[in-house]
Amino acid sequence: MEERQIQQFDDEINLLDYWRVIWKRKVMITLVVVIIVLATTTLSIFMTNIYQSTAIITPISSKEGSGGSLSSALAQQFGGLPGISLPGSSSASEIVNLLKSNILREKIIDRYNLLPVLFYEKWDDEKKDWKKEGKSFSLNPSVLVQKVLKTIGPEIRNPNPKAQDDGIPAVWDGLRTLNKIVKVADNKKDNTISISVEFSDPEMAAKMVEYFLVTLTDHMSGEAKRVARTNRKYLEEQLWATADPLIKQKIYNLIAQQIETSMMSEVKENFAFKVIDPPKAPDKKIKPKRAQMVVISFITALFAAVFMAFFLEYIEKMRDQGGKDV
Repeated sequence: MEERQIQQFDDEINLLDYWRVIWKRKVMITLVVVIIVLATTTLSIFMTNIYQSTAIITPISSKEGSGGSLSSALAQQFGGLPGISLPGSSSASEIVNLLKSNILREKIIDRYNLLPVLFYEKWDDEKKDWKKEGKSFSLNPSVLVQKVLKTIGPEIRNPNPKAQDDGIPAVWDGLRTLNKIVKVADNKKDNTISISVEFSDPEMAAKMVEYFLVTLTDHMSGEAKRVARTNRKYLEEQLWATADPLIKQKIYNLIAQQIETSMMSEVKENFAFKVIDPPKAPDKKIKPKRAQMVVISFITALFAAVFMAFFLEYIEKMRDQGGKDV
């Protein structure tokens, strides 16, 4: 009983000592918390608002897409013939991979001239040209190494010297930026795909999602026409090479399916996927979450300041103990 009371008394003394240390360093703790919170608040105020626009699509099944049940039946019967590939329904994974592919994104950048939009800080809208950056000394190690090699070594040909020397963004810069702001998610539970764009301009965010959908439709319909044209050419060659009337009838059916696929791809709308929820310009930002940033900074600063107070108290005790020993 006495040992428990002594232990409880020691715990109360320890807590009191902790409080005394905090009270002793209260000014320092307050200054650290105030400075960090004010810095976070100021930084959050100057951060650019980011808006997100999202579209939801679903792949078209073979019964809904081009060819209907006829195409599906032909695909089951003759899809295994050598040299024949029947364009049918597109899987969700195929659409997701296309949306993430560089070939589709490069088409979008070129078609809609997105580089001035993605790098608007470097674009002079009045002159319709890139802002010229003056030559300045850089502390970037890679830049310094390149300058040294250029001075003492043989001249190295730069594949894109204008983009590197003048700071003008290239296609690869645009692809890297799109990788950061474009999100593609495959929801296998309900067989839908969501594509979202995060950008400082809500209207442009919605437009970029629309650019992806239009370019994806054009790309997939173009590929379907190309495959159908190749298949039809091959089938016509096989038609003249066989004399079996049954095989000829099957080839005629396959040719009809290729023609049907090519015609349906011309329509484009709902060819490979259907838009369930089209993109809209958002009315609210998704980041920065300024209030959350301030609260987190306050909690972090408080813990850091208290830890610093105990650390300073520990150093002070060590100094006093060292002085007494001397």
